[in-house]
Parts: sequence; structure tokens; C-alpha cells
Amino acid sequence: MVVDDSVVVRKIVTDVLSEDPMIQVVGTAPNGRLAVSKLEQLKPDLVTMDIEMPDMNGIEAVRAIRATRSRVPIIMFSTLTERGASATLDALSAGANDYVTKPANVGSVAQSMESVRQQLVPKIKALTGRPMTSGPAAAPAAAPVAVRPPAARTRAPKQPAVLVIGSSTGGPEALTKVLPLLPASLPVPVLLVQHMPPVFTRQFAQRLDRLCALTVVEAVDGTPLAPGTVHIAPGDFHLTVGTSGANKRTALNQAPPENFCRPAVDVLFRSAVAAYDGAVLGVVLTGMGSDGRTGAGQIREAGGTVVAQDQATSVVWGMPGAVTQAGFADEVLPLGRVAEAITRLLPTPRPAASFAAARAAAPMGGLR
Repeated sequence: MVVDDSVVVRKIVTDVLSEDPMIQVVGTAPNGRLAVSKLEQLKPDLVTMDIEMPDMNGIEAVRAIRATRSRVPIIMFSTLTERGASATLDALSAGANDYVTKPANVGSVAQSMESVRQQLVPKIKALTGRPMTSGPAAAPAAAPVAVRPPAARTRAPKQPAVLVIGSSTGGPEALTKVLPLLPASLPVPVLLVQHMPPVFTRQFAQRLDRLCALTVVEAVDGTPLAPGTVHIAPGDFHLTVGTSGANKRTALNQAPPENFCRPAVDVLFRSAVAAYDGAVLGVVLTGMGSDGRTGAGQIREAGGTVVAQDQATSVVWGMPGAVTQAGFADEVLPLGRVAEAITRLLPTPRPAASFAAARAAAPMGGLR
């Protein structure tokens, strides 16, 4: 079902989706209220949702749909502006699953249609084929994939000196359920790639910072790495670890995308292995594609440790599934156990509040 108050956008999206033999548009709606009323009648496998609409906007509609306990996947149309980023993060917090750039903002009709083909169609197929999650935004379950045991190690694992995290589709909500459970006394720096465009990453970092005992910032080039701080790769920049003698710092670049992504998880993981001589803890959370698989293999080959989110709790088991099926995951865990695994695998924290205290104090309401 396509929900948008613009007749032009509804036609663009409907026409492009109808070109694909695997996709059928079962209906449209010009506002959120009509979309909610049509949901039971049309029973769509997925909804595309505009944000700014009369009567009931997209965020309100997402909340209303989730209030019915519907698990239908929802993809938001967003603008690449401060306001658009804030509204999109609000929609993700309300239960939307992903977002794409609004086609009306990319130029000509032909460009708008190509944007829908490139951005929206792959996400529709990924979300409708994904396994059921434990949350209210789950989709119909897919057949579980047998977890491949981790490959045999060629050397003993090293004690991690840095934590690196990669995520994509479903990552914003997953990260709000992991990072707030980590104590301020975390003994290593944290570097994180979440596939997001510019503007979004800055606002996302600010929101996470309000939720976490850790300090969370959008990464700035040349910042010294210190325990207890999370550096999120800014949109359209690769995040790497730079070295100057024994000192480590953030380093940003706009080298070509890898795995069609910039920032890319593989770029971060590879640089962390080189800077820390393999003393790396890598975590791969929910996301489309296979970004992070090669980097996870490099972490493990160099003596580091890799944790992947399991299929049942991933919105899309693409990235963590690729790592797991390659035999690069030391542990494959449900999302609710990832924070505990991180604290267990890292060195003893600096003196501060315990993990249990951090867990008790952690806000669990998602993004704000």
C-alpha cells in the first residue's frame, strides 16, 4: 500500500513498483487516517508512508498501526533536511522499519522513478522476505537458516582494545537497545557505522547521547580515541582509525563506496584491525546486504572476536547473516544479549557503576 498526500508521488511509486513482477500495489491512501482504515481490508505485506500529510501524518499513522499490533513493515519517505531527519528518526522510534529519499525531491520525473527503483524496490524485497522479529514491527517469519559454527582459529583470541559496530536496516532501534546498557566505565573506545545519510547521523548521535551513559558523538576527523566515547561515522564519510605513534584518533575520508556504502562497515573493521593489531571486538547488527562480512573475517583472522545478531531478532538478517554463514561469528546472539556479551568480552571496566546498575538506569523507550 502506498500512502502519500501527493497524487504525483503516488503515481510515480505505483508505476515503478508495478513494473516489478514480484510486487503488486494493492491500494493507495492520501493520508494516515485512511491508510489505517484500509489496512485490515487490503492486508498489504508492506506500506510506504509519507511523513507530512493532512489529517493524520505519517508518524501518527505508524503509531496507530502499531497500536493495532499489526506487524506490517513500514518504509518512510524522508527528505534530506534537518526537519526531515528528525521526523524520520521519530517515525523509526514509533515502529517504522526503514526509510528512503522522497522521490519528489530528486529532480525530474524520470529521476524520481529511478530513485524509487534503486532505493525502494530492494528494501521492499528485503523487508518482506525477512524473519519475524521479537518486537511489534515484525514481519511474517522466514524459514530459519542453520547457523554455521565459527571457523577454527589459527591463533588465540586477543583481549579487545577497541569495540567496532556495524548496522543498517533496523539498526537505529537495535542500537537504542544495546548502547544504553553499556556502562560509562567501558574500558575501550567505540566506533560505529550505521548506514545513514548526512544530517541523519548527527541527529542520531545526539539522540543516542541522551539515552546512554557513554558519550555519543558524530565522528570528527582527528579526534583522539578514549574509553567511554562512541564515534558514529558521519553520512557520506568512511570512518577509520588513524595512528600517530601509540596514539589513536578518528580519521574520515571520502574514498569510493564499498559494498555500495559510504560509510562502510568493512572499511572501519579493516582499519581497526590494522591500528590495533587485531585486538578488536566487532559487532554486526541487523542490516541489508553483506557489508561487514569481509571485515569480520579480517578481525577474526587477526585474533579479534566477532559477535553477530541472530536471525530471529534481526529486522533484516543480511549483514549478520553473511558474517554468520561465512563462519566469522564467534557468537550469534539475540539482540537482548548483545550488550551483556560486549561487557563480558571486553577487559574489566574502569571503576564505575556496574553493568547491572547501568541496565537498571537505561531508558528503554527508544529514540527521543
